[in-house]
Amino acid sequence: MKQPKSGGGWQAIRYSLAKAREVGPLRFWRAMHSKNACKTCAFGMGGQLGGMRNEAGHFPEVCKKSMQAMAADMRGKLDPKFFETYSIDQLRSLSSRELEAFGRLVDPVVLETGATHFRVIDWDEALSMAGESLQQAAPERCFFYASGRSSNEAGFLLQLLGRAHGTNHVNNCSFYCHQASGVGLADSLGTHTGTVDLEDLEHCDLLFLIGGNPASNHPRLMTTMMRMRKRGAKIIVVNPVREIGLINFKVPSNVMSMLLGTEIASTYVQVKIGGDIAFLAGLARALLEAKAVEWDFMAAHTHGGEEVVDFVFSLGWLEIENASGVSEEEIRAVAADYAESERTIFAWTMGITHHEHGVQNVQWIVNLALLRGMIGKPGAGVMPIRGHSNVQGMGSVGVSPKISKAALAGLHKIGIAEPAYVGYDTMQAMEAASRGEMDFAICLGGNLYGANPDATFSAHSLAKIKDIVYLSTTLNTGHVHGTGGRTLILPVLARDEEPQSTTQESMFSYVRLSDGGVERWQGPRAEVDILAEVGRRGCRPTSLDWRKLSDHDEIRRLIAELVPPLEPIATIGQTKKEFEIPRRILHGTEFPSESGRASFHAHPLPTLAPLGPGQLRLMTVRSEGQFNTVVYEDKDPYRGQERRDVILVNPIDLERLGFEEDQPVRVFNATGSVDGIRVRSYDIAEGCALMYYPEANVLVPRAVDPRSKTPAFKSTVVNLEESKLAMTGTEEDRIERVSDSSKNQMRSC
Repeated sequence: MKQPKSGGGWQAIRYSLAKAREVGPLRFWRAMHSKNACKTCAFGMGGQLGGMRNEAGHFPEVCKKSMQAMAADMRGKLDPKFFETYSIDQLRSLSSRELEAFGRLVDPVVLETGATHFRVIDWDEALSMAGESLQQAAPERCFFYASGRSSNEAGFLLQLLGRAHGTNHVNNCSFYCHQASGVGLADSLGTHTGTVDLEDLEHCDLLFLIGGNPASNHPRLMTTMMRMRKRGAKIIVVNPVREIGLINFKVPSNVMSMLLGTEIASTYVQVKIGGDIAFLAGLARALLEAKAVEWDFMAAHTHGGEEVVDFVFSLGWLEIENASGVSEEEIRAVAADYAESERTIFAWTMGITHHEHGVQNVQWIVNLALLRGMIGKPGAGVMPIRGHSNVQGMGSVGVSPKISKAALAGLHKIGIAEPAYVGYDTMQAMEAASRGEMDFAICLGGNLYGANPDATFSAHSLAKIKDIVYLSTTLNTGHVHGTGGRTLILPVLARDEEPQSTTQESMFSYVRLSDGGVERWQGPRAEVDILAEVGRRGCRPTSLDWRKLSDHDEIRRLIAELVPPLEPIATIGQTKKEFEIPRRILHGTEFPSESGRASFHAHPLPTLAPLGPGQLRLMTVRSEGQFNTVVYEDKDPYRGQERRDVILVNPIDLERLGFEEDQPVRVFNATGSVDGIRVRSYDIAEGCALMYYPEANVLVPRAVDPRSKTPAFKSTVVNLEESKLAMTGTEEDRIERVSDSSKNQMRSC
């Protein structure tokens, strides 16, 4: 498959039209145009200004990701005969894309101990099972997990259910994505979130984009970056992989961009995996040597700067170059651009957080911003680019092992006491399950199995849980590989099918209101209705009226009472007035920390395991055809890959390791192995390699950042050797067979 010269463009338009044809163009247009927040990334589309508009009202704001998710929700339904036809072993042989393509879940199903097939059951039996399982499980032997795709109302009710049952083992998917951002920012600035709003992006003159690929994962950000470049702003991309969409992108909503393309990166820096701190420290040294540091700002509004200055001058340039993979000359050139800037925004994604030193990475970015006073004024600041559309909201409403003192006081008022033990983060919950210490788990959306490192361990851990309850719209690999003693899947309504309005929080701390809509299929239920009923049937006695808590307005009133910054949410169902959460966007120099100042952190360069013969440092990534763990297409057109079972390496490494282009290899380490992987040359930093997530999770160890508990998905040492497998047929043949099978199944439904 040929790699394109630009991202976006006509292929994106053709793809969007194909999605619309799958479900009916007029029907698709109406769905996309409804007043509901986008189901994919947290950049901020939708809400009361209407679908395909951002928080500022700009139209059109739409991307392939939102279209993929919408089309998936509008697919046909799974007939009960499906579960009679396909055994659990057959389902386990299918990929994420294949399972997703079968369509919507509409009936509760259960896989009982020793059963070969899921069994369709009615709602009363399903809810009784869930309630009884919760009732019988000791609080310390339960955990409650949420993805970021659900509403604030559902997330709040989930954590309330856990705490009413008596546990703090409440966690969410942010522990596997941006938890390092929240922890790092809280220490450095006093806030867990970014400091900029959407308007700031329109006024910065320099954007650092570090460790991310928004061309594939946050495509609507590309429109903003196009406008930046048109008005003369610079964009410095820092990434081990040279991503075509970050070099040139054709924005479909702009005629000139479609015709000629838009240069995105003014400078592209290919840092080595794990070399970010060395690169950032090098920039700091170059700024200090050029006398381009805001000493007055540092003296008045920060502390700890002296330690950072001493540290960077303790480093030699050769050490910086070797650790970062970037030359002194290149670092000085980037520093010169930064020194000229008046308004800089630093943005990053999981290329920064997915390391054992993820918090330190984040705090070094903040160090660099503070050196020039780039936090606390319009058009400047820091911006973790969130993935799931409401992952930030989940944290705001308490889906976390630890909640605020105000929330605890509110819980005490309604008769819920805090457990004496500390709650588990996501990895701790999985490890407790592996030890046989978990009897009940409930997962609100997402794919906990697919999101975990060390896929073998993940399946082993989940299998030891007595009862697992999944709330989901479609099948995923977690439902078939992450099965417990008894596994219950409850079908839920999509956001734009909800009978009541819901709220979501964007990455800019803006709370949006989604109107909901008409259910597409009979059978699925609202998430809140399910959780309230499980609470009524299975929770220990409290003063909570679970029947009353199926009312979203009632839940929002309780959120406002327990989470004071969200007070306006109490009446949002009536006023329809969306709002920005206070004290997060920093346009002044009074930081929300205890001291009122920002903090520098002089972390040392991380110690990385040296690479031996036949070894590479692996980063796992998402493709153009997927969103988080959900794979919609096996092709990755922006990287020119027609399949996912590949490992992309630098051409020098391909020659050094003695492999031919497209040769099947075995990739392995102490954690696991995968065989029959095609090795291909690609423009990636020397010594580094790329494979697709979540398939490559079998290779990723369970080592986590000690503070954020975020796994190191972006820094795994792997070995390569010649494959011993006899290659029979092609992946395309298998995909085509399964695709035909799923199409026939959907027709029969």
